[in-house]
Amino acid sequence: MMEKLRGLIKRLVYRIYERRLLRMVAARPMPHHVGIILDGNRRHGRATGVVDPESIYRLGAGKLDDILAWSTELKIPMLTLWVFSPDNLGRPEAEIGGILGALEAKMRELAADPYIRRRGVRVAAIGRRDILPPALLASIDAAAAATRENDVITVTLAVGYGGREEIADAVRSLISDYAAHGFSIAEAAAAVSPEAIRQHLYLAAMPDPDLIIRTSGETRLSGFMLWQSVHSELHFCDVNWPAFRRIDYLRAIRSFQRRERRYGV
Repeated sequence: MMEKLRGLIKRLVYRIYERRLLRMVAARPMPHHVGIILDGNRRHGRATGVVDPESIYRLGAGKLDDILAWSTELKIPMLTLWVFSPDNLGRPEAEIGGILGALEAKMRELAADPYIRRRGVRVAAIGRRDILPPALLASIDAAAAATRENDVITVTLAVGYGGREEIADAVRSLISDYAAHGFSIAEAAAAVSPEAIRQHLYLAAMPDPDLIIRTSGETRLSGFMLWQSVHSELHFCDVNWPAFRRIDYLRAIRSFQRRERRYGV
């Protein structure tokens, strides 16, 4: 009986604090673009006794619904979520299949979900398509096509994405462009600039993230948006991604709002 009462009190205190935090955050400017490194799926599985790889990653994929709802509520218009990197190809085959299978299922859900259309969610993707299976690519393309006209919030999935790979691909594309225009090596070298490289990134028109959140307690970017994160504010959260709560998201945004942004200083 006492345990039940303590649990009730804890939930009540949590709700009061969450409402207070929401009011505080809503009164200040929001980040325009939030990037999230979705880390800690395996740790959450171990902590909760979930051992099947696809079941583990379906829990993480399901959290996408929450983050979209919270971001829509806060009027944050752009999210980029890092789901899978080329380095992940070194993991056991069953785990890779679990990650990609859960993502494929989620993309098919998004393509058919009327909630997504009502909320104005547009789905996009960045990354190396050549390392992804055809069924996953088809599900991503279907979600992108079904949501192309939506314009309230854009969620970009970084799938098969690595920051170094993106920069290498951008430079390769830039050099090919110069060659197609008949530039000599000297002319091409003279024309290279940060803005020229930026124009060849995966989504050149995407604004840089104002805030990058990493879950699971790790305090590194691990290659996420290396080019774009030069002025981003960073927030590291101890909670594993499948257990990420609205209160954790609000705390990250409050942390961002309390900082004095100093570009390059």
